[in-house]
Amino acid sequence: MAPARDEHLDAIRARMAAHSPPLHALVVPSEDAHQSEYVSEQDKRRQFISGFTGSAGFPNLADEAVIGINPWCISIDSAQRYEHAFSKKHQTLFQLSSDLVDEVWKDRPLVEPRPVIVHPVEFAGRSVPEKIKELREKLVHEKATAIIITALDEVAWLYNIRGSDVDYSPVVHSYAIVTLHSAFFYVDKRKVTVEIQKYMSGNGIEIREYETVQSDANLLASGKLQSSVHVEKDMNEVESSKIWIDSGSCCLALYSKLSPHQVLVLQSPIALPKAVKNPTELDGLRKAHIRDGAAVVQYLAWLDNQMQENYGASGYFSEIKGSHKKENLPTKLTEVSVSDKLEGFRATKENFKGLSFPTISSVGPNAAIIHYNPEASTCSEMDADKIYLCDSGAQYLDGTTDITRTVHFGRPSEHEKSCYTAVLKGHIALDIAVFPNGTTGHALDILSRAPLWREGLDYRHGTGHGIGSYLNVHEGPHLISFRPSARNVPLQASMTVTDEPGYYEDGSFGIRLENVLICKEANAKFNFGDKGYLAFEHITWAPYQTKLIDTKLLTPVEIDWVNTYHSDCRKILEPHLNEQEKQWLMKATEPIAASS
Repeated sequence: MAPARDEHLDAIRARMAAHSPPLHALVVPSEDAHQSEYVSEQDKRRQFISGFTGSAGFPNLADEAVIGINPWCISIDSAQRYEHAFSKKHQTLFQLSSDLVDEVWKDRPLVEPRPVIVHPVEFAGRSVPEKIKELREKLVHEKATAIIITALDEVAWLYNIRGSDVDYSPVVHSYAIVTLHSAFFYVDKRKVTVEIQKYMSGNGIEIREYETVQSDANLLASGKLQSSVHVEKDMNEVESSKIWIDSGSCCLALYSKLSPHQVLVLQSPIALPKAVKNPTELDGLRKAHIRDGAAVVQYLAWLDNQMQENYGASGYFSEIKGSHKKENLPTKLTEVSVSDKLEGFRATKENFKGLSFPTISSVGPNAAIIHYNPEASTCSEMDADKIYLCDSGAQYLDGTTDITRTVHFGRPSEHEKSCYTAVLKGHIALDIAVFPNGTTGHALDILSRAPLWREGLDYRHGTGHGIGSYLNVHEGPHLISFRPSARNVPLQASMTVTDEPGYYEDGSFGIRLENVLICKEANAKFNFGDKGYLAFEHITWAPYQTKLIDTKLLTPVEIDWVNTYHSDCRKILEPHLNEQEKQWLMKATEPIAASS
């Protein structure tokens, strides 16, 4: 551990010992006050104090220990889980009035007042008044008078705004409170332009300073929260003073401002309408994925050429052993340098705004690390004799993308081929699934795993997650997974979800294939039980490497699926490519046939 980090830990431990009561441990979560997956630089407390970027861990503590927590950085659900776990040893979770990490973080990055931006209806598809009206109807239905919205993507979706406060997610650090007759937007007012001021006022929304959400939560609880923006009353009063919160995203600090008897704890009413995309959002997502697919093909064609020229690779198409790597390369290709090139291809596309998550560009053993994060100073050099896995995505004004392809620029082993083919079979099985309304992702997860299970293989992650519309790349409330939470929300038409089975052999290689799917009504011959049936439409376009496919292991239906997909790839992507790239794509999508 670095000396500076040792000093920071010593300083924190001194504050823990001096605290009243003395603290035996300090929980430092990776989330911010909004329970975000990706956080801004000034909110990376755990990384600052430990250098640790993996999953959470807990020390063994003595009985009756007091454990400190910043109540702004922990959700109600997490706090309750911690309290339950700690209570078994009579340990106490203590809410701190200030963050001890912030006290010793002297060079903590300053908050940059990046402007709030309107997300036009031409991309959003629905107006703010329409969304707020629907939200208020849900409040009335649940006999609630108000809701506190804390998740950044939910505030952005409801008010049709975007920002750049957090890398990879186009959101604004903000809160919203919506009552039956008023609406509030809590944000650093330095980020508010004249345009935003007029926009919010025109939609009946009052802008208040970010920090005042604390005092306004108190006022809301006492029935004294008033707005200076006049709004026509279009909702009937309800005989209740319930305040709706989502315990998965609302922090303990705000929850503590409310009386337990007046809190309605339910999944946010915004989560589902945000997940069920409207026609404009679906159209935008399809278009964004076409441009993104073109960038991925341009990247693979470029990388194929580079690997052959500089690393003696046999290339994307050939299994004949290549020549030796060139000596004294002027610039060697690394996991990071090639992923930067991919970003460059994407940056040329219309409506590109940035990446949707850090690119997982991984060679050989690194590809076996599911959430590998290459660093320029320590990453591996490209290797023609090892599998290369690239999981990447981008943010466009009209949609968010997430795609994974796995390739080999040399001669893959028969074992690598059989593993790749098993993953492909699971990938296809989910893509062609037809299932009744009311089916959850928990029930579908097995479809992608079954081909791997038959070989005694599996993978330790979920199979699919929702995708935002120029929002978070990982979006709920639905998912396809073996985890119990996947039972909570059935899939619905117009939801998006990824299809990403994989296989990872520690110390050797990793394989993952990922497309984004849109859930749609199925054209089923019958309709047993009058349930209605659903199917999927894939909107991701990039070829699968046919030399990694063992066609002996594919059924005729699977072979036809691959050939149809590749034919569609050519038709859809060719208009976006130059002649050389078209020729590469033509070869990459040549039909495959069953092996004898």
